[in-house]
Parts: sequence; C-alpha cells; structure tokens
Amino acid sequence: MSSNNITISLDAMGGDDAPHMVIAGAELARKEFKNIKFIFAGNETEIKSRLSQYPKLESIADIIHTDDVVPSDMTAGHALRQGRQSSMRLAINAVSEGRAHAVVSAGNTGALMAMAKFVLKTLPGITRPAIATVFPTQVEDKGSVVLDLGANIECSARNLVEFAILGSVYARSVTGVKRPKVALLNVGSEDVKGHGFIRKASEMLTENLKDAEYMGFVEGTDLNTGVADVIVADGFTGNVALKTIEGTAKLVSSMLKNSIKSSPLAYVGYLFMMPAFKKLKRRSDPRLYNGGMFLGLRGLCVKSHGGTDEVGFANAIKVAYHLAEYKFNDNVAEVINTMSLDDMFIEEEA
Repeated sequence: MSSNNITISLDAMGGDDAPHMVIAGAELARKEFKNIKFIFAGNETEIKSRLSQYPKLESIADIIHTDDVVPSDMTAGHALRQGRQSSMRLAINAVSEGRAHAVVSAGNTGALMAMAKFVLKTLPGITRPAIATVFPTQVEDKGSVVLDLGANIECSARNLVEFAILGSVYARSVTGVKRPKVALLNVGSEDVKGHGFIRKASEMLTENLKDAEYMGFVEGTDLNTGVADVIVADGFTGNVALKTIEGTAKLVSSMLKNSIKSSPLAYVGYLFMMPAFKKLKRRSDPRLYNGGMFLGLRGLCVKSHGGTDEVGFANAIKVAYHLAEYKFNDNVAEVINTMSLDDMFIEEEA
C-alpha cells in the first residue's frame, strides 16, 4: 500500500442492495477523499458492470473475484467453515495481507465479527473486540461514542476497562475531543448501584484511565444528552439500549405524522414548521450515523447497516477512512502500554 493513499476493501456483495449500494457509496466517498482507493470483493462481472458507470472510481479500484456470498441467515460458525472464499472473507483477508487499511461490509453481522476476529485477531492487551457507534445527542454537531453494542453479551470488569480505552482513543483521535469524558452505563448514578463487575470497572477507571476524564455512572436517560463523549456498557445492555432508541425514534416519527394528519389546522401548522422539521430530519438521519466499528482488532473493520443506501454506506466508508487516517490502532497500543492491564486484573484472571 502506498503511504500517500488509504485503501479500503469492500464486501461488494454484502447488504440488501449490493453491489449497487456498495459501489454508489464508494463513488460518494471518492468525491470526498482525494487519496482513497478501493478493493471490491465479489462477482467480477456484476462489479465491472456497475463500475463502468463511474470511470473515476473504476480507475482507483481493484477487484477480487468470487461467486461465494455469506447469506444473511448463516450462523457465525457456518460462515467461518463454509465462507472461506466468500466476498466477506476475501475483503477481510485484504486487510490481514496488508493490501488494505480497513474493511467495510454491510453483510451478516455475526459472520463479520467471527471472521474478523478469527483473521485479524485482537490487539495486544485487548481480550475482546467491541462494536461501537456514534449516537446523536441534544448538543448540535456532537455525538457520543457508545460501546459495546452486542459483540459481548457477558463482560468482566476488564472488558469494560478495555472498552473505555478503545472508546476514549476513538473520541480523541477521530472526533477531535482532546480529553474525552468517559462514563459507564448503569441502573443509577450512585457508586453502590449495579453489578459487581461494573463497580469494579469503575474503581479501575477512576484510578488508571489515561488521557481521558472518567466521570462515573450514567443512566439510560443520559445516552443522548451529550453529557459524556464515551459511554461504555456490556454488549447485552448496549444492544438493548440501541434497539430501544431506534424503536423510540420510529414511534415519535409515527406519532408526529398521525398528529399532522389529524386536522386541517394541524397540517397548516406543519407547513409553517417545515424548515424546522427538515433540520430535525437532517440531524436525526440514521444514514449519517451508519457504520459500527469493531474496535480492538489488529485490523480495522466497519459494519454497515444491511438495509442502508449509498449515502449510509458512504458514511461507513468515511468511518473506516478516518480510523485509518488517524492510526487508531497505533494510538490504542500506546495507551495500553502505559496502563499494564494484566497487572491491574491479575486476581480477576486467576
């Protein structure tokens, strides 16, 4: 790979509208980043047919041909055994082989995590990778990094400390927050609340977190307030929180539409409020927050929502690009080296 370019490998066949959405999203990313290149893994005939519509993208693209695809309903175990020549696996291999800086896929989430962990392995000092994304907040132009969102249903205190490190490095190096505020998601803000492993993690973060400000516990109502730059949870809690927020957003949207249709006067009021509603729609557009990061692996891996369009997929590419641009893994390794996690949790691991 050229030191002047950032190469992203793409699972061209992953997602509901692949490969169209993948290639159109890559074209949008190409327009934004002048030093980006792509590797498309998938059916060469289909990819070339789509690429021919974008000559400039075609000139910076390589193709790894395969006819194999990981189905959306395939289990992670089957994907590992049967998907060795799939577009997803070959896109991941491009990172492990040093041909790409990062991989993006909109395919099967469980299969992607299993393959990425198997092929790329975890960073030294990190025992488990985590899925992270950025939640929109009440503060304009500010989001909160939230992790883990489902990769690890059961977690130890050490896992939460690792997630806090990964999240704070992301917030500092990618979103530009010099000293991120980090919190643990809990059932209450008091120190005595929550499971033992959460309280243990809180003690360790209070004493040892570097280059970030640990602010203690926050509750579910704080997820979208912007009070913290990084919010850490076990995968079970984080996934429930994510799905609850998504469901609430759909509920509010449905209730708003029904209210507008309830009377002619309400509709007239909507016409006057249309500029405000358009601004709200832009700020809450889920495509702008598409791109779940698998943090803690030796290679960079980003999961796009399978049902997104080219705008959403382009944003997932943008996430991968910035992780590579800011040398995320190098920054994580630097922090890990200063904290001696093995010594901190020697009793727990024994």
